[in-house]
Amino acid sequence: MDIRPAATLALTRDTSDGLQVLLLQRTWDAVFLPGYYVFPGGAVDEQELLGREHALGPADAQISQTMSLDEGGADYMLAAVRECFEEAGILVAVDADGATIDGTHAVQGERQALFRGQRSLAQLCAQHGLAIPLDRLAYLSHWVTPPGPPRRFDTRFFVTVAPEGQAASEDGVETIDHVWINPSEALEEHRNGQRLLGLPTIRTLRVLSSFDNSEALMRYAHANPPEQYPDQPWPAIKNSKPVVLEPGSPAYDEAAKLDPEGEGSTHAEIVPGEPVEVAAGVIRLTAPNPGMMTGPGTNTYLLGHERFTVLDPGPANDSHIERILELTGGVIDQVVLTHTHLDHSPATAALKARTGCRVFGLPAPAGASQDQTFTPDDQPEHGDLIVTGAGILKVIHTPGHASNHICYLLLDQALLFSGDHIMQGSTVVINPPDGDMKAYLEALYDLLAESIRYIAPAHGFLMGNPEAVIDYLITHRLAREHKVAKALARLAPVTLKDLTAAAYDDVPQAIHGLAARSALAHLLKLKADGKARMQDEYWSASGSAR
Repeated sequence: MDIRPAATLALTRDTSDGLQVLLLQRTWDAVFLPGYYVFPGGAVDEQELLGREHALGPADAQISQTMSLDEGGADYMLAAVRECFEEAGILVAVDADGATIDGTHAVQGERQALFRGQRSLAQLCAQHGLAIPLDRLAYLSHWVTPPGPPRRFDTRFFVTVAPEGQAASEDGVETIDHVWINPSEALEEHRNGQRLLGLPTIRTLRVLSSFDNSEALMRYAHANPPEQYPDQPWPAIKNSKPVVLEPGSPAYDEAAKLDPEGEGSTHAEIVPGEPVEVAAGVIRLTAPNPGMMTGPGTNTYLLGHERFTVLDPGPANDSHIERILELTGGVIDQVVLTHTHLDHSPATAALKARTGCRVFGLPAPAGASQDQTFTPDDQPEHGDLIVTGAGILKVIHTPGHASNHICYLLLDQALLFSGDHIMQGSTVVINPPDGDMKAYLEALYDLLAESIRYIAPAHGFLMGNPEAVIDYLITHRLAREHKVAKALARLAPVTLKDLTAAAYDDVPQAIHGLAARSALAHLLKLKADGKARMQDEYWSASGSAR
């Protein structure tokens, strides 16, 4: 699938209530993000090149350098301006005297011709004597759609102050509604399931929410171009043969981190029993328990150099336990545990018997999937600090997948050991009553407040771009919640089974039994939020979703 270049423009304005930003709602018939609120934007057209002669401000070479491009940076900016006019009816342009145009300018009547492709932005500028002041736009972020959606875009996000005297209006075709809203308010409505937002929109709103006015925002954006993450194919080894990893592939972030020069020395496969040093003083050792729920196996992490902390010892597998003892020389001071599911904690007892190590973790709740033999010496509280040979671990209580779940943040390296709260390539199971969707989402939001550079999950490779990973998980869950709420409003009163069939119609019927547990978790969250109720095994809505 081709990845199309695209551009988006966040328009801001200052009000007595603070900074506001313009969001447009996409039509429910859209193939990509139906019903979602987005910034004006779209694909870069080859005719943008013709618009350069009508641009004011820095030259393409300077813009491209800021965006880490060889050339064509100005085309992204011009596309953002054009799409904003097409979709929102606001044109960032100045006349021959350098005055910003308003809503009475004759070019406003050309919007539909531009939208239908009958005229180009360059033609409109030439006809009306207009110029596009690119120096009024600031480069804010870069986002490439991950694999999976029907369309993928390589999108550059820009921000500018909305010109006065022009009123926003949706185009009625691609967009059906618009709203000026404070960024923090938009994020809160998304968090409450009231407004659908995509991941890149969320990330941009989070940046905008840090500013009280447009002047401070623009000053920041002009002075701080976004951090660049690797986005080119990366060499690695798989099955003893050289391979090239594409961005978004499971091993990509780990390969780019461990092999920054791109020499192709890292392995794009997880082999149980084979140690991998994923950070200074941190070795990943994967247990030989691959499966549908565990992926390549459960990751145990060994922290230290001469004396060790073992994080998630794994299942009671003799070969795995012996490998832990071999790699640590049996010098294990402590075990720290993320939670007590049977693939994470049972090896603790053997390690304690062999080494006398101290054990940190929370007791097992009731349930057949829990390790009832786990007996901690210490029960860490949220915010506690644990000293290890690799640095200090911060305890972060993250219930949701399990009520006793803990993530640990290695502060000096900004490395989050996420346990099963965040897994690679798999949706985390939220199975009531111990699994709690509301607690899970709240804990994900809490993680966004932490300084995290990489995520070391219990299943899979290291993951970079942690904010994007976490935002994706939140967006995925809230999108499903929105679908559950819509089905509930349409079908109520309805049984869990019938609601699952409607809200999970995109999931194979063979796993609707598992999907029903997730649907129940969403219903219980909606109930806790005052939006659903149950009587005699039938569910009904008690609120509305937007």
